[in-house]
Amino acid sequence: MASQSGAQTLSPAIPADVEALAATMLERACSADLSLATAESCTGGLIASLLTDVEGASHAFDRGFVVYSEEAKAELLGVPPGMIAKFGAVSRDVALAMAEGAIDHSNADIALAVTGFAGAGSPGDEPGLVHFACARRGGAIDHREEHFGDVGRGAVRLGCLRVALEMMDSHIDAA
Repeated sequence: MASQSGAQTLSPAIPADVEALAATMLERACSADLSLATAESCTGGLIASLLTDVEGASHAFDRGFVVYSEEAKAELLGVPPGMIAKFGAVSRDVALAMAEGAIDHSNADIALAVTGFAGAGSPGDEPGLVHFACARRGGAIDHREEHFGDVGRGAVRLGCLRVALEMMDSHIDAA
């Protein structure tokens, strides 16, 4: 992606190692004939945007769901509102349900979900707390909890990119 015009991609804002990780993961997905989906809350579609920036490999990306509100998580992904009320939108249970919902509502083989507090959130919320889930159609689903800290929205979102790409990559070889 470095050779592409920065005005046409996210390149100026994305660290080179993250771009390289995205390109490698997409190449592996293409080679395995696998498609990807994302279900994003705190990243607001940033992961999907990065995946569609990779020239020649973006066809591996099926679709992205930006589900910032609780209503969107329920309506677009089928996350039960009662689950959100019980555990909170930023929780392991909701992240897992988002990943499963993205698989169920797409043609993707692998779906990555992310929900968290990129900023301070409401009083009592932990800044930088993010839950990830990655599902493989008919197979494994993983959860990862990260505590990025109160480092600012941009730094948390960049951290989310790395984790998301690593998780999706780990599911490419999963049976």
